[in-house]
Amino acid sequence: MPIRLTSLLFILLILVFFALLLGVFSREVPAAIVKGRSMLPLLREGDIVFIIRCKPDEIKVGDIIVYKSKIEGKLIIHRVINILYSNGEYYYITKGDNNAIMDIGEFDRSLGINQKRVVGKVLSLGNYVFKIPYIGNLALMLRKS
Repeated sequence: MPIRLTSLLFILLILVFFALLLGVFSREVPAAIVKGRSMLPLLREGDIVFIIRCKPDEIKVGDIIVYKSKIEGKLIIHRVINILYSNGEYYYITKGDNNAIMDIGEFDRSLGINQKRVVGKVLSLGNYVFKIPYIGNLALMLRKS
């Protein structure tokens, strides 16, 4: 009995999903799972976003970046609202779209997020962010158990 096209697409989707999960848990971070509500309404908990590596001068105001938190090295996904350049390094002023204030507690030397802590920026084209909605909820549930 021949494999139907829908079955083949389903199998391919499952393979892509597991490849993304492996990437999220690996040391190299090609994708990240959104956790929390700080980027609502654009990003919701469980969305998977794709991260592209970039040079510090390629990050612009309005980009969404992924950076390592000072606390436990967790990844934070927030929007760049301003950029400072000091002593040969970039500092990004960031804020969650749904947050009232900037990420002041995460700033280095009160300047912003140092370029060394930035993992990359979220893949987007104009105002469209490439994401897979809600599928990351499975990985979040697995992390809790």
